[in-house]
Amino acid sequence: MPSRQALPTVTSVPPVSVHMTASVVEEVARGPSRTRYRKALYTSSVIFKRVGDGKPYPDHGLGSKEWASVPPRQVRLDELVTTKDTLQLAALLDEDSTFFGDLFAHVVLWRGELYLEDGLHRALRAALQQRSVLHARVIRMED
Repeated sequence: MPSRQALPTVTSVPPVSVHMTASVVEEVARGPSRTRYRKALYTSSVIFKRVGDGKPYPDHGLGSKEWASVPPRQVRLDELVTTKDTLQLAALLDEDSTFFGDLFAHVVLWRGELYLEDGLHRALRAALQQRSVLHARVIRMED
């Protein structure tokens, strides 16, 4: 009978770059494999329009109550520019990750671009479920 080799135990999950396709995120989420993770190349379909690092727009000063008064609408994932370039995989896989927060993502429309301010994990979960739209609260900011 062939001997069974124990799989390595993963104790912590490092942040994952959102510069990857949904299939690579699924592969990373499944756990360790025999091949090392390698940077994914874009295919013909991408999750987001662009991956940003930080908020390029001025502070809007909205709190939870003000965001809650904005009605949600559908936004296409491939029209969004993220304001974060990393995510915590544990938060992506956590079923209760939206328990204490807003059910809808927060998006800022500024200079013709839709910036995903809050809801990156929610947006990636939608992409993993093969959805191309996300329900979000969208505010418009002027210069």
